[in-house]
Amino acid sequence: MKDFVEYIVKNLVEHPDDVKIECFEGERGMIVEIRVNSEDVGKVVGKRGSTINAIRTISMMVCARLGRKVRVELVED
Repeated sequence: MKDFVEYIVKNLVEHPDDVKIECFEGERGMIVEIRVNSEDVGKVVGKRGSTINAIRTISMMVCARLGRKVRVELVED
């Protein structure tokens, strides 16, 4: 899952070397944290959150096929 989300996000941003994805196992499933350069936050969020919501939807669909739950979060430093 980490590689999948990382591939999507790196193709959206202008600073792909600054993309960091961390995955944690939580009580309710997997938590995926996305960290990007401060200049790229707007590109990952999109208009009214449309891009991050699309990433969340795709991730949930992939994990549902694997019988797991996932939560995708954009973390700002």
